Amino acid sequence: MPEYLGVDTSNYTTSAAVYISEENRIYQCKKLLPVKDGELGLRQSDAVFHHTKQLPEMIEKLFGENSIKAPEVVTASSRPRNIDGSYMPCFLCGEGLARSYAAITGAEMFTTSHQVGHILAALYSADRLKLVKERFIAFHVSGGTTDCLLCEPDDDNIINVTEVGTSLDLKAGQAIDRTGLMLGLHFPCGTELEKLAVGADKMFKVKPVLKDGSCCLSGVENKCGNMLKKGESPENIAKYCLDFIAETIIAMTGYAIEKNGQLPIVFAGGVMSDVIIRDSILEHFPLASFAEPQFSCDNAAGVAIYGYLKSMGVR
Repeated sequence: MPEYLGVDTSNYTTSAAVYISEENRIYQCKKLLPVKDGELGLRQSDAVFHHTKQLPEMIEKLFGENSIKAPEVVTASSRPRNIDGSYMPCFLCGEGLARSYAAITGAEMFTTSHQVGHILAALYSADRLKLVKERFIAFHVSGGTTDCLLCEPDDDNIINVTEVGTSLDLKAGQAIDRTGLMLGLHFPCGTELEKLAVGADKMFKVKPVLKDGSCCLSGVENKCGNMLKKGESPENIAKYCLDFIAETIIAMTGYAIEKNGQLPIVFAGGVMSDVIIRDSILEHFPLASFAEPQFSCDNAAGVAIYGYLKSMGVR
């Protein structure tokens, strides 16, 4: 069986991965894009520059450190979502490499969305890839998304994704990073904020704001700012932020189940690697599946698996 190369050049991470189907094993290399202290992200022009520099390094490391044959299938994430008008220049870096590789080697090439890649990586990590043949609910929660999605088998895209709910303002990852920078942490702030929250000594009442299954998270930043001005400890502020996000996702999940019935639930995206948030969700939905951290944060594993599923005719 051929190896399957995946490339993902999101606005946060340069990622390359190879899926070995006979071993059901992923080899991957990835590197965060550099962000200056105090800043919340990168302009697209800067992201493109850093991907152009880092992508060859990731490919060299991936194939230099592992005994991997030249892949016969290459897949790139070429857009954030599978919807009209979904576009970010940074994805041109990965797509360009994939097109060049396919043209030189004759490899079969596919493209998918960054979001589908996240969902497939979570399914792989949770040993639930068979769900691509069923209906299920997936969450994609990161710096750019807080999406609750109905996923169904699809002839063209492996899974068809329909939005059930989203954030109407601030995204969960943005709320975490803005709170973290407010507390003097370094972007991306998720890991440091989680460590800080472990030391909290207060419990706060949290009331999620939902409108027809979609959430509003801008109040988190304002509340955390007010708490800081009033002298609340950084540990308690961090815990409040994470608890608010957890309760919001729990409420969104309940809405999705009410609308679509009891379906398998899978959580993907970098925010879902937070243990505090994950444990809160599992208290309410103990059968839900989560990706391991290396497959939660931006990665190319799901993109590589997409190429495998397409080339094998999995519909």
